[in-house]
Amino acid sequence: MKVLKDILYKVQIDSIVGSVDVGVKTIHFDSRKVEQGSLFVAQKGVTVDGHKFIGKALDLGASVIVCEEIPETIKDGVTYVKVYSSDIALAIIAANFFENPSSKLKLVGVTGTNGKTTIATLLYQLFKKAGYKVGLLSTVKVMVDDIEYKATHTTPNSVAINQYLNEMLQEGCEYCFMEVSSHGIHQSRTEGLEFAGGIFTNLSHDHLDYHSSFAEYRDVKKSFFDALPKSAFALTNLDDKNGMIMLQNTKAKKLTYALKTIADFKAKVLEKRFSGTLLTVNNVEVWTKLIGQFNAYNLLAIFGTAELLGLEKLEVLRLVSELESVSGRFQYTVSDNSVTAIVDYAHTPDALKNVLETINDIRTGNESVITVVGCGGDRDKTKRPKMAHIASHLSGQVIFTSDNPRTEDPQVILNEMEEGVAPENYKKTLSILDRKQAIKTACKLADEGDIILIAGKGHENYQEINGERMHFDDFEEVTECFNQLKNQ
Repeated sequence: MKVLKDILYKVQIDSIVGSVDVGVKTIHFDSRKVEQGSLFVAQKGVTVDGHKFIGKALDLGASVIVCEEIPETIKDGVTYVKVYSSDIALAIIAANFFENPSSKLKLVGVTGTNGKTTIATLLYQLFKKAGYKVGLLSTVKVMVDDIEYKATHTTPNSVAINQYLNEMLQEGCEYCFMEVSSHGIHQSRTEGLEFAGGIFTNLSHDHLDYHSSFAEYRDVKKSFFDALPKSAFALTNLDDKNGMIMLQNTKAKKLTYALKTIADFKAKVLEKRFSGTLLTVNNVEVWTKLIGQFNAYNLLAIFGTAELLGLEKLEVLRLVSELESVSGRFQYTVSDNSVTAIVDYAHTPDALKNVLETINDIRTGNESVITVVGCGGDRDKTKRPKMAHIASHLSGQVIFTSDNPRTEDPQVILNEMEEGVAPENYKKTLSILDRKQAIKTACKLADEGDIILIAGKGHENYQEINGERMHFDDFEEVTECFNQLKNQ
């Protein structure tokens, strides 16, 4: 059991009512999980105010309440800590409760619109291959060395982050690679963490349902680098117009990577195939199984980070050549009649454009590209027509379909997408609400050598309709379609 006064270190406190010598068994921000001896943090969330549940937390045995507003009625024997920000307080308290595990391993955060999962996951892969014990916090999964947990958020809540980091230490991990989302930064989930380094990938249209403007979205990302200590490194994509903005106020050591300009870590793509890419990295030639220019950027970030963390250059390049594609990121299969199906998580205009340009770059010119794509419900509506425009412009045939409509009417989402289709591309488009049927149709339309892109869901193995999740896996569906066509 930890003593309250020891876990309030660095927390900005307004006032305290009660004793700071009280014991704390667990920390919770969900009142339903509170037990005897818990510390409950009341947060003012986007949709729910945790202050309304202080009474419930007390009924379940909370001994400490951390809040921004102390209740009018005070319960005897309970300590109330009034703070300026419950979000920041929770993160710092969580770090202190688990004895600041991030300070005892090398934690590297990856932020940006696209590429976070690939970079974090492949860094995990690379360091495992190099013989280290490693942790991973990603959209797809959480890894505590070889122990796997299902991921629920790109950046977990601050209690979960510190709990995982603590478990990584117990398992002997030396490194952890972590996706850092704009939501996670904005909600202070990364406060109290000590990062050894930060990586910026790129910035494009996304999450404008949450952030009030693109400028706010950019500045939230930048604040992650602003907070890095002098001992850390800050590695940025110099080819992205926001790359140097990220480093303007950081105290960390500034480094860059690029394909188009002179940088600390530089690459040139020599050859592109569906089986991989040949490139030079800092003037050394390397073959990688990863595909496309966007992955060349990802590999540069990986190469730079590995070198900055002390690995030898040629050893890093050898390991880079062994890296396997991340689930749902340009994951492909080929049918018996040579139709290539690619499943990719591309769910932003920029990511979709990158993937389709990569496909068009590699194909010989005779094959047709058939794209199956949708947009998520209850999310940024402004990107729907943009994604439809990109898909119809860069594909030979497009099938608009449901992604995760959530609580929205899927037909309304498709209607909003169709508004972005240019008149000369109308004949290229179909709309099929049922995603399974849309994938089947794409398989039937494909001739020998054609390429099917199924975009938007990638690694996700569910579809969420009317708030209900049901099993659905794009890669499983297209594989089944290929098998059915083979047996006909």
